[in-house]
Amino acid sequence: MHVAELWRYPVKSMGGERLESVHVGTDGVLGDRLVHVREANGRVVTSRYRPQLLGLHASLGPDGEPLVDGEPWRSPAVLERVRARTSPDVELVRFWGADRGQLHDVLPLTVLTDGMARAVDVDLRRFRPNIVISGVEGLGEAQWPGSFLQIGELLIGVRNRRSRCVMTTFDPDTLEQDPSVLRKIVWEFGGTVALDCWVEVPGAVAVGDRVELRTTVDA
Repeated sequence: MHVAELWRYPVKSMGGERLESVHVGTDGVLGDRLVHVREANGRVVTSRYRPQLLGLHASLGPDGEPLVDGEPWRSPAVLERVRARTSPDVELVRFWGADRGQLHDVLPLTVLTDGMARAVDVDLRRFRPNIVISGVEGLGEAQWPGSFLQIGELLIGVRNRRSRCVMTTFDPDTLEQDPSVLRKIVWEFGGTVALDCWVEVPGAVAVGDRVELRTTVDA
């Protein structure tokens, strides 16, 4: 098995950027989910109910701050585009302090295998993975919860299979909705695709790195 793809999403619920290498710390991929869209009542806006956010693409600038479609996330033009896709009262906010508990919906890393992606047979970007692992037969990832993934110095713990939501029904390019995608995930895969993971030991990872499945930390 090896790392096939790496992804980062500097602004929560926006399209992300594909990487060749990155450092993964206890909070996940460096630069992941640094900024979010927030309503006036403090609610974090996600693409579950504002799917047009997926049409904006975030990347990390040379200064370590997110860009949205190539512009600084703090720019008035970016805020105008975000409000046009969500609601007039939202703001773009950096995650700080207590807010960091909302960085990720579940755990810091989402891992997806090529076998599962082939089985579902839709664009894997719908599942917003951080790490895509190649060389896995069929639904092999379904047996991984409770195990660990070793990628060089990086050690990842696999907690559970990831429950999927309505976000998977939106095409990442056209934003057209196809409800049959989620129906298929529920009927054929128990509503779960990919894996919720934590970082046991931080480290660097690159496309092409070998991946070893381990049963224990000390294996």
